[in-house]
Amino acid sequence: MKKNIAILMGGYSNEYEISLKSGKVVFETLKNSNFNCFQIHILKDRWVYVDRDKKEFQIDKNSFAIIEKPEIKFDCVFNAVHGSPGEDGLIHEYFSKLNIPMSGCGEFQARLTFDKIKCLEYLKPHGIKCAKSFIVSRGEKTDNNSIIKNVGLPCFVKASKSGSSYGITKVSRIEDFDKAINIAFNQGNQVLIESFLDGIEISVGVISYDNDILILPITEIVTNNEFFDYNAKYKGEADEITPARISYQMTLRIKSIAKKIYEILDMKGFSRSEFIIQNDEVFLLEVNSVPGLTNESILPKQANAAGIELKDLFSNAINEAIN
Repeated sequence: MKKNIAILMGGYSNEYEISLKSGKVVFETLKNSNFNCFQIHILKDRWVYVDRDKKEFQIDKNSFAIIEKPEIKFDCVFNAVHGSPGEDGLIHEYFSKLNIPMSGCGEFQARLTFDKIKCLEYLKPHGIKCAKSFIVSRGEKTDNNSIIKNVGLPCFVKASKSGSSYGITKVSRIEDFDKAINIAFNQGNQVLIESFLDGIEISVGVISYDNDILILPITEIVTNNEFFDYNAKYKGEADEITPARISYQMTLRIKSIAKKIYEILDMKGFSRSEFIIQNDEVFLLEVNSVPGLTNESILPKQANAAGIELKDLFSNAINEAIN
């Protein structure tokens, strides 16, 4: 008998439109598979099941049941929600209480990786290198000159809790610093200020697949934009080269670091880590626990380069959660 799978998409953050695309890809890939798939939109004002005719049916948040179709019981949830509540641990806590299995990492890992500051601090004692940084909390008095003396110019000003490059500004002049801080605070209460690393930017997908940890082919990111921003990620303003044009030795080294991070964090399911290679050193930027699954997204392209079809990639994530 086919199992009923709720494919979650949407969310409460600026990333909800991207998440809807990710979830749609998962649904379209699996709709004729060994699962009965249901598109579930998790939005600020409503949780709904959306059928193939785009008709909406309300979800009872107390039981995660479709109110008009109470006979449908979900065996598993596929999490394709970027940002809150899909990456910050909230949805993980919710389904844990309902005892419904969900794809991907656990609540602790989600909360940790969603917070760039806490994640980098957690990994540093394990020998993971990061850019020189400074942290600013909302309401805290800051000395811009002192901060810039510490991290240098140019630097990056980032919201600690955001994705898809929302709330990130590259600052080259001290006059633009306050504006960048304010942009970052629009996304949360803490801001991470990092020194600029002039090097090769790469992205590494690490997943659990066939009961093993699999490091996918590395992607090199090349853009003429100031950095790998929203337009570069989703509007084609970047070249994503897989495999990356780095040496065999560097490839092995980076894969080892990415696997180490996955193991230290005790991750499950999909992850994507971003790095900069500068002067033969590897620096971690961030770890994503629900990477994009759209046709433009990096991880599906990496899986394809590894010879893994999307149907197998997504089915494995579900089977892993159920078993």
